[in-house]
Amino acid sequence: MEILEKLAIPYHNEKIYRKAFTHTSYAHEEGVDSYERLEYLGDAVLELIMSEYLYKNTDEPEGKMTKLRSYYVCENALYEYSILLGLNEELLLGKGELERDGKHNRAIVADIFESFIGAMFLDCGLEQVRSFIYQHIIPLIENKSIDFINDYKSVLQELVQTDKKSLEYVIVDEKGPAHDKEFSVVVKIDNIVYGEGTAHSKKEAEQLAAKDALQKAQNTL
Repeated sequence: MEILEKLAIPYHNEKIYRKAFTHTSYAHEEGVDSYERLEYLGDAVLELIMSEYLYKNTDEPEGKMTKLRSYYVCENALYEYSILLGLNEELLLGKGELERDGKHNRAIVADIFESFIGAMFLDCGLEQVRSFIYQHIIPLIENKSIDFINDYKSVLQELVQTDKKSLEYVIVDEKGPAHDKEFSVVVKIDNIVYGEGTAHSKKEAEQLAAKDALQKAQNTL
């Protein structure tokens, strides 16, 4: 497989990597195994290595390390890792998923990062996986190349609760036809507008407003 050569993986069993890229839709059509069991294994291996990294390279307490680890292994982060490494191009998808552009489906693309790690662990061992993570993923973390937070509302809520301030999201504009509405939302902290966001769903608009607030005022909340 080209991806193994590209990433300089000293592989022994190419078949297990093929399984790591086999989505259930393809597995059902072709009568082969999917990546689901490898994903389960890779999740645990990745969590171990990230936990070790945080323990050895930060002085943070347990709660903060747990939160940081959750950012680095969340769906958003795994999706970005896969895209940057080109893992999504190796996906084996059924016809329906291919038509739905499954190679850019966030959940699927995130899953294969874990299944790839699981395959590498079985094929090459923990040291090789650790080396791979430190070569390809840790620099993304340390250089802040990826926006790891995918729930800005929760982060903002925590900051506000610390200072016992009030937090409110308000829809200030709504336009477009019923099937394609666009919502504009502001977030208020103690009745002062700190951020705003516009999207095709209220939830996404609120997340964007919270992100805007964090970017603008994280040092003054």
